[in-house]
Amino acid sequence: MQKSTLQAEETAVVLFDFLNGHVRDGDSTSARYAPVLVNAMRLLQCARRRGMMIAYANAAHRRDNATSAKTLRDTDNRLRPIAPGPAARFQPAIVGGTWEAQVVDELAPQSEEYVIPKYRWSAFYQTCLDLALRSRQVSTIVLCGGSTDVGIASTAFAARDMDYHIVIASDACTSPEQDNHDQFMQRIFPRMARVRTVAQIESMLTPLDLA
Repeated sequence: MQKSTLQAEETAVVLFDFLNGHVRDGDSTSARYAPVLVNAMRLLQCARRRGMMIAYANAAHRRDNATSAKTLRDTDNRLRPIAPGPAARFQPAIVGGTWEAQVVDELAPQSEEYVIPKYRWSAFYQTCLDLALRSRQVSTIVLCGGSTDVGIASTAFAARDMDYHIVIASDACTSPEQDNHDQFMQRIFPRMARVRTVAQIESMLTPLDLA
């Protein structure tokens, strides 16, 4: 039987790349993120009230791109073709230590929360996230942020392979391509996770307050 509740002490909320450089990247992007931020704030407040572990997975690339992926591919992240020939020059979208790399003010981390620098799509690859979760005896992670089809997907696949239970906060995730977002939420994530709205996640935790 599917578990319908979440144990606060065994669950962590992972906020993925809620950074100025992503969220504030032009008017259309800010508009797309507006409802997502509202839902992420609600989820964050819920987690803080219950004393849950909270972690921020944040891109923190070197300015010289020395730690960024440079793999050959057909297109960029927005499906724009990359011309064949010598490897394209990759420019980091988010450089560590800059305003762009800071978490947006609405979701700013508190001192006791975990800030995890990352250099790849997955929040787990070569970071201390797994160590931090296991040190807190966390077995379930609630994922939110963007992009759904890039960092959220990569982190979810990694978490599944590491035997974490996963809850995807569907209305606190976003992607520039709505069809990609919908495909993952409807056809891919349900195979490895529980896909729930923030309101549903809150209700999964509510019984703990009544114990």
